[in-house]
Amino acid sequence: MSAGGYFGRALVVDVGDHEVTSAPLPLEDAVLRAYLGGVGLGTWLMHRLAPAGVDPLAPEAPLAFVFSPLVGTPLTTSAKFAVVAKSPLTGLLTDALASSRFAIAGKLTGNDAIVVRGRAAELSVLLVDGDGARLEPAPELAGLAAAQAEAAVRERFGRGWQTAAIGPAGEQLVHYATISHDGRHAGRGGLGAVLGAKNVKAILVRSATRVEIADQTAVLAAAKDLRTRSFGPATAKYRELGTLANLLAFNAVSTLPTRNFTAATFADAPRLAAEELHELRGVARNSCASCAIGCEHIYSRKGGGQQRMEYENVFALGPLCGVSDPDDVFAASARCDELGLDTISAGGTIAWAMECVERGLIDAPWLKFGDGAALLRALDLIGAREGLGELLAQGSRRAAEVVGNGSIAFAPQVKGLELPGYEPRTLQAMALGLAVNARGADHNRSGAYEADLSGELDRLDGGPAHVAAAVGTEDRAAVMDSMILCKFLRGVFEDPFTEWAALLRSVTGWDVDAAELRATARRIVLAKRVFNQREGATAADDTLPPRMLETPLELGSGRVAALTAERLQAMVAGYYSERGLDEEGRPAPEAEAALLLGG
Repeated sequence: MSAGGYFGRALVVDVGDHEVTSAPLPLEDAVLRAYLGGVGLGTWLMHRLAPAGVDPLAPEAPLAFVFSPLVGTPLTTSAKFAVVAKSPLTGLLTDALASSRFAIAGKLTGNDAIVVRGRAAELSVLLVDGDGARLEPAPELAGLAAAQAEAAVRERFGRGWQTAAIGPAGEQLVHYATISHDGRHAGRGGLGAVLGAKNVKAILVRSATRVEIADQTAVLAAAKDLRTRSFGPATAKYRELGTLANLLAFNAVSTLPTRNFTAATFADAPRLAAEELHELRGVARNSCASCAIGCEHIYSRKGGGQQRMEYENVFALGPLCGVSDPDDVFAASARCDELGLDTISAGGTIAWAMECVERGLIDAPWLKFGDGAALLRALDLIGAREGLGELLAQGSRRAAEVVGNGSIAFAPQVKGLELPGYEPRTLQAMALGLAVNARGADHNRSGAYEADLSGELDRLDGGPAHVAAAVGTEDRAAVMDSMILCKFLRGVFEDPFTEWAALLRSVTGWDVDAAELRATARRIVLAKRVFNQREGATAADDTLPPRMLETPLELGSGRVAALTAERLQAMVAGYYSERGLDEEGRPAPEAEAALLLGG
């Protein structure tokens, strides 16, 4: 019998041969306790179910929707799920988190994970509920945006189903296609392409049961306390202006990547800032399912309609591409939603292509920095994989390998994943976090920028303190992504591991404490690294693009920000030491054996 908060099983569905297996999670509580759920359990499942060296778009490559012990409880922000697979963009492990009613309904099908394998004979949808899983042909959904597909399947199957779907980019196997639901996206690493390769347009889930909780009274008390704290100063920025509030702040401290990371400030940043847009265009504020924070800010669009805007999509489709007109950035963000494209990888790849055009390496004179119409045209070509879009659909790293002529030096990626909106040369704890993270250039699995911006260390001079910050934020993220709780809550916990352990005790009944959770965090981080090494990753991948290590940034008033290869290598070595890894970034055999990955 599994602990409270779990069903103790994963549903594995082969959409090619229609085989459905309800698989008990081996070692029952031992594995669940070791990996918790979400990203942690998804990582363990990939070790067990993904054949070594598998092509991410092959039928035998698994795609896992993974839930957590907190889903379905009244704890704020707990309605989240993880999607985990081998990435077509990086060739390594990837995961993405999202919030919606899909998380609750998916868990209450009676499974801790739903794993999809195989390839359907025709475009189909997969339905999962208390009766198991069944595949239904749905050729009429071809080419629809995810939101349109959601509406169509609800009309066909009923409103009791919750849906996660891909857009046209997923069907076309664009390497950074997303999986969408309720207007939100499991965005990074090309998970939409993995689902598209299985000829599955959508997954539908319907609640069929309930999950037992060990101490309902304690959970209700914790939920009331956490909800109260979620209205405090730690989340005020997100409630008042949303993540877009970061734009002017980052611009002021020269950490807003601009024109493909050739600069760290954008003169027209105020035109795109939350402060101005809130006054001129703000129309609503919304929350994810089971969330008390309400960080989602919705703005009016030129010509009608509304658009949810976040810092990362504004950065990637605005300053990174030199585009300053908010109407163009809004339209580009909406186009990414319609096509099902990760905005960070789309913007980063297009910005790289714009620089290639400037240098005469790509013959597309229409694709210029600052041209909003060109940005939209490029997105359409990517979504259809036509013309230049066929090249750009592969992401900046693979496109640079095709174009050659040294263009890889300014491709804004780590391990194939495009960089988010944080300038590594002026945020050097974050630089390390981006370099070593298993997913690639990632601000959600390694939020070391918080330490850089705290004022407690010199963000322009990386060293041992930056290593400690990177390790600490990576550990905290590993637990939050596996329990799962929203990162916007991170500031409300005074003693995070102790408080998270208390939440787990009330839900599961385990006698877990802070020390155990710290060990769990390190186990999850290490298991990700071991998976990547199995797939061919080496220490040479723990680095940044040459541009970041060879070209200093002029900050004005005679100030320069420089991150040398030697400094980064020293921090990486420190990270390896802190993680108990050898000089090649590998764990000792006994440490790897303790991860419970074999057998």
